[in-house]
Parts: sequence; structure tokens; C-alpha cells
Amino acid sequence: MRIAVLRALQLGDLLVAVPALRALRHAYPSAHLALVALPWARTFVERFSRYVDELVEYPGAPADYDLVLQMHGDGSCTNAVALALGGKRTAGFYRPGNDCPDRELFVEWDDRENEVLRCLRLAERVGARTLAPQLEFALTRADLAEWAALRLSNYVVVHAGSQLPSRRWPAERFGAVADWLAKRGFEVVLTGTAGEPVVSSAARNLIGKTSLGALAALVARARLVVCNDTSVSHIAAAMRTPSVVIACGSDPRRWAPLDHRLHRVLWQDMECRPCMNADCPIGHPCALSISPVSVIKEASRMLACAA
Repeated sequence: MRIAVLRALQLGDLLVAVPALRALRHAYPSAHLALVALPWARTFVERFSRYVDELVEYPGAPADYDLVLQMHGDGSCTNAVALALGGKRTAGFYRPGNDCPDRELFVEWDDRENEVLRCLRLAERVGARTLAPQLEFALTRADLAEWAALRLSNYVVVHAGSQLPSRRWPAERFGAVADWLAKRGFEVVLTGTAGEPVVSSAARNLIGKTSLGALAALVARARLVVCNDTSVSHIAAAMRTPSVVIACGSDPRRWAPLDHRLHRVLWQDMECRPCMNADCPIGHPCALSISPVSVIKEASRMLACAA
């Protein structure tokens, strides 16, 4: 049996789909499962090879698939891409009021649904038994060796970056939180991709200096992660590391970690959420409404609970 899953998105988007990929593998253990995704996802496929056998670069081409799953959005644009892959059966999402390609295999899109549960619901529609929704991220010996070489202890990760400016809490506010943590005796480690801001001179700057695997190992052994609503939030959820997440512009109902005990998401409701802009055109009120004091309060509470 050959299965294709269409999800041509970024790291965090793929991590929240791992429980659904795991469920598909359990339901179809001998199937060849291809992920139709962006070229960067080759490293994701290599790391999650127990669930995914092959990367097919988006948009893919017609092939002899027994089943295609459109797991990339509400279907307004991507159902046509999934159907073009030529599967004998195609499943996916559709919005009420829009055309539904197949009432038996397509499920209604619900804006309020958490993305992890949404992907699992689609996997269940094609015969996969719903397993635990826990995210995961397997570490290799190389990842752990790179982390060990950093010689860190009693540290907190602060990740101030995000792909879109509209998703970033102000750097100076991250700096205030980092300085507070440093004054209380924690080693503060800054992570991110090259070019992102160094928010505190009191912190150890590892921005752009770790591999993805080492970053995950770093998160796994941290006392706490403070970050925007970005891929690091999902890595923290996978590693069961406590986190405080500032959600600017995004929809927390869709992207917040499911474990509210370990992960605290701070956000301000706005009529313009979720934001579709790369840069906020109205002064970024959703970010400015979250004060450093409120983040520090949650960080303090999370650290006390984990002590």
C-alpha cells in the first residue's frame, strides 16, 4: 500500500502532525508513506523515518498512491493539489459551504480545533486508531554529544525569534525577562537562527550556533523555555519541558500545546486574530498587551512548580 500525506509547511507545523503520522504507521505498518512537503523537510523525514519513508517535494506529481491525505489547511487551495496526486482515494478537509470532494473521507474544518487533534481526526477517518496526542522528537547520539559540549547546567532557554515579525514579542521585553532570570541565578541561553536579536548581555548567546538536533537536546534539558508561538514551543511540548509562550498574532486555540499544566500560553484576544500579515499594520497591540511582568510571573510559577 502507498500513502501520501500533503503538508508543505514549516517545522512546527510538521511536529504537530507527528501524532497523526504515528497513528497512520500503526494502522498501516507495511505501507510506504510519502510526505509531500517543502524541500527543507528532508531532514524531518530522516529524523522521523520510523513513520515516513520518503520525501516528495511539493507539489508532487501524479503517482500510484492508494491513499492521499490532504493535511495542509482547510482545503480551499490544497484539495486540488491533493486530488492531482492521483490517489485511488483522497481524504482531507473542507469548509462548510465549500465543495466537498468526498463526504465519506473528507471532514469539516473547525477553526477552533487544536491542530494536533485535527490531524489525528483526519487519520482516524481513514482507519487509524487515535493514539496519544503527545508530540515527540527523537534525539541522536550526535545531538546529545553537541549538547554535552556546551557544558550547561541549571539553565533557561529564551527564544525571541519567529519567522514572521507579526509573531514576535518585542526583543526588549524578552531582554527584560532574560535579565530577571539571570539575576535569580539561572544561566540564560539565547537560541534562534542567525541574524535574530541578542536580547540580553547577561545571557549566553547560542543564536545560529546549534543544529536542530542540538537545539532539541538543549530544550529537553532546560528548566524552562520562554518563546514566541513558533517551532521551539512545539519542541518544548515534545520534550515535556515547561514553557511560557507569548502568542502574538497566531490563534492559540489552534497552536497552543495541549498540556496546560506544563505550558502556559499568554495572549490577548483581538478582532484581527489570527493575523494574516507578515508585519502588523496597526502597531502590534496583541504583542504590546503582554507585559514583561506577566511573563515573569508565569516563569516564576513554572520554575517553582518544577523545583
